[in-house]
Amino acid sequence: MLRSILLAATLSACVLCLTSWSIETDRSTEYKNGLFEIREEARRFVAQENAKGPQQWDVLEPNAKVLVPRCAVPLRAQWTPKRLGRSEPSVMVICATAVANDVMSHWDVPVPVRQKPKSN
Repeated sequence: MLRSILLAATLSACVLCLTSWSIETDRSTEYKNGLFEIREEARRFVAQENAKGPQQWDVLEPNAKVLVPRCAVPLRAQWTPKRLGRSEPSVMVICATAVANDVMSHWDVPVPVRQKPKSN
């Protein structure tokens, strides 16, 4: 009986924690790069691209499962090369040098985009 109560309480706490999480609150820390900053770099890149021509894009959310070490240099972004085989267009946010860690020295995160509907 006590085990059932503990399980129910733990599951309730997990649900509350997950419902309060969002990309808006997923900011960079000393150890990890936040998805908020990754999305913002993709937004900056897309705003520059939108200013160049007739095609207009909206940035979607990066995959919430992504966890990468904090970047030691400014993030940069580019269109994800087609040779990487992604089926939909995306922007690749790139960290050329991650803060020293045992996992990876650099990384890139694809952020999906979609074409804005044409306005009449």
